[in-house]
Amino acid sequence: MDRVTWRTQVLANHLHRSSASSALTANPCVGFSPPELTERFEFETKEMRKLLDHHNLEERDWLFGLMRQSKLFNPKEAGDGRVFVSPDYNQSMEQQREMTMKRIAYLLDRGVFRGWLTEKGVEAELRKFAFQEVAAIYDHSLSVKIGVHFFLWGGAILFFGTKRHHDKWLRDTENYAIKGCFAMSELGHGSNVRGIETVTTYDSKTGEFVINTPCESAQKYWIGGAANHATHTIVFSQLIISGTNQGVHAFIAQIRDGNGNICPNIRIADCGHKIGLNGVDNGRIWFDNVRIPRENLLNSVADVSTEGQYLSAIKNPDQRFAAFMAPLTSGRVTIATSAIYTAKISLAIAIRYSLTRRAFSVTPNGPEVLLLDYPSHQHRLLPLLAKTYAMTFAANHLKMIYVRRTPESSKTIHVVSSAFKATLTWHNMRTLQECREACGGQGLKTENRIGNLKGEFDVQSTFEGDNNVLMQQVSKALLAEFITAQKRSKPFKALGLEHMNKPCPVIPSHLTSSTLQSIEFQMDAFCLRERDLLNRFAVEVSQRQKQGESKEYSVLLSYQLAEDLGRAFSDRTILQTFIDVEATVPAGSLKNVLATLRTLYALICLEEDAAFLRYGYLSTDNVAAVRKEVSSLCRELRPHALALVSSFGIPDAFLGPIAFNWIESNSWSSVQQH
Repeated sequence: MDRVTWRTQVLANHLHRSSASSALTANPCVGFSPPELTERFEFETKEMRKLLDHHNLEERDWLFGLMRQSKLFNPKEAGDGRVFVSPDYNQSMEQQREMTMKRIAYLLDRGVFRGWLTEKGVEAELRKFAFQEVAAIYDHSLSVKIGVHFFLWGGAILFFGTKRHHDKWLRDTENYAIKGCFAMSELGHGSNVRGIETVTTYDSKTGEFVINTPCESAQKYWIGGAANHATHTIVFSQLIISGTNQGVHAFIAQIRDGNGNICPNIRIADCGHKIGLNGVDNGRIWFDNVRIPRENLLNSVADVSTEGQYLSAIKNPDQRFAAFMAPLTSGRVTIATSAIYTAKISLAIAIRYSLTRRAFSVTPNGPEVLLLDYPSHQHRLLPLLAKTYAMTFAANHLKMIYVRRTPESSKTIHVVSSAFKATLTWHNMRTLQECREACGGQGLKTENRIGNLKGEFDVQSTFEGDNNVLMQQVSKALLAEFITAQKRSKPFKALGLEHMNKPCPVIPSHLTSSTLQSIEFQMDAFCLRERDLLNRFAVEVSQRQKQGESKEYSVLLSYQLAEDLGRAFSDRTILQTFIDVEATVPAGSLKNVLATLRTLYALICLEEDAAFLRYGYLSTDNVAAVRKEVSSLCRELRPHALALVSSFGIPDAFLGPIAFNWIESNSWSSVQQH
């Protein structure tokens, strides 16, 4: 039937319909066909999921099941009979907060948090990370509320405290007998923790510390849990002993009693409604001569004697501050991993939709074309898919070096977590936006998740360290390694910079497809960029210092090179983690697909970063060859798209209706059901 005849028949049926309630007649309308009927799976998705989730797969699935079983997780049936679970973001801020606490109580009763603070070892930490990642797949507010209580409040006691604090606080925290929050950020200071203005003094007559908020800019701000639920907080404050400021220290203070009443000399206000994350009760706190016992100083780094003498084995204030900050990397680790799981959700929804939604025909009277069969649509989604795979392996690498941390690895963990937190959260927001647009009007519906996820996860680029500030820290750390190696005339041996001990890579003047797909070329290109940018950064900072600028100001003035260098370090480290994972896989279809993903990741980085052209690492002809190869790789990955998103292991219930039968989900019968 040609298109004119079809349109005529549809119009005739419409005009001759006897009444609005008459049954719809069969027409040559758009239909839904599950992509599983036509898309081939050439590798084992279960094996791919093992590489992606990396650990605790059975426990993850158990927690997914717990959530699906309870009405607390807002199950809703779509028109095709599928049940989806996701928060109701149309609820008021107050309702969302209470639902978050009810969900936590449900998980607590079922043993989800058992051992989160009282069990030690790699396995216990990985199980905790796995459950936190599953919680984030359901709702960012739920994962943040849990994270503040366990990773920030509980983590501070665990890492900053000593046995007396562990014995008193950890089990009650694990059982939610007390509810903790983490008061570091202030109205006037966020990333610059050393500049916070809250002041604590010691009263030797009573053996108490006295905490004060001396000005409005010193009010604690954005404190998750403070507005409604927290009973205690970790207070970060300047410690003044005998008139001398000993720097930032951490204290335990009670802010509410067991009945939820605010304690004397404490003032708390709500931060109000936000663009997302309204299931978390962010609050503001003022301290007015709040007295706490001397024992409430978290004293693993420094202590104060009964008489008021300041005691610390670390005499250098800078090193002491670094020791205080080192344990806080767990927050950046969890943020990086949750960002990648959110990117997976949006890609799974958008790619599944693009495998069933058609638009336009390319031949007269021909069938309409699947969205993902358009080269432009492939280029929108498949490079993001390759990046998400690469960054998943990077996040797993970060988790493993964190759970196996030693005092010697603290610098590496700080630098890598800073780089990955920034890179992965930026990637997530870009992916969410592209997937939202790729779903057209359906992407605007809250039931399809992607639009809401944008608002919910936007904050990740800011909390636990502003992304731009974190990337500057990465570049400064690389500069310090460079200066040390130059001064001592010793080889590089940290932060993956060992490649700088080798001869400078040479990029071929003519890049063939086989060259572009080789690991050697990809790593050479990434290492060339990183070593050259590090050299340029060091030279520029040195030149500015010779002109009379301080080292700190010289670094700030060289921000453009610093930004390029931070990106180069992050990209190279991510590529290395991908190569390491690929090396563990035996020859076969799974390894072949990984090689294609790795190459697409590497080449899209080359295509998108102007540094390769700006500094002459690639010629214009080579950049054109890269661009052409990217399109070819997208075509090569297209048949594997469904298998690749199915490998994420995210249950159907945690996606959205348009990932499946979007026609039935929007049918008239689905309206009547509700």
